[in-house]
Amino acid sequence: MHKTAMTTHAPIPVRATEPADITALTAIINTIIAIGGTTAYEDPFTEERLAARLLDDPRLICCHTALDPADGSPAGYQVLKRHLDLPPDWGDIATFARVEPKLPGVGRALFAATSAFARAQGLVAINATIRADNKSGLGYYGKMGFEDHAVAKAVPLKDGTPVDRISKRLVL
Repeated sequence: MHKTAMTTHAPIPVRATEPADITALTAIINTIIAIGGTTAYEDPFTEERLAARLLDDPRLICCHTALDPADGSPAGYQVLKRHLDLPPDWGDIATFARVEPKLPGVGRALFAATSAFARAQGLVAINATIRADNKSGLGYYGKMGFEDHAVAKAVPLKDGTPVDRISKRLVL
């Protein structure tokens, strides 16, 4: 008889993003930008610019950071903001997880915290807009229960390459 090895993963702690997280979060987003193909951001962030977007933006609803249970270092973040093109009781979400070493479950842990916060704030829906060529992002939001609701066709990248943007919606 063969026994299947069972691996248990420590829960991934999630908390509100703090100023001390910005250096690590800047490294996470800039690595993703450098790899290319999964974010609409094309220019690297400075720590100051990212801090302004994640901590000081007047449109900010919440920003959460997931911590690696092994060492407490930031492993990803998720930001929820108001967006002028969306109803006032909707949030617009973006998620970024550390590429190396990858920590499975970061996205799920972040979304549990963000969606609970959104509900507590009285939001009725969350929008995610993803590049059509970002298969992992489309898959992630699909697993979280988001459904397609709009497509912006042929949005040009900096180099002029047209890439559709798919907007997915989750009704809370």
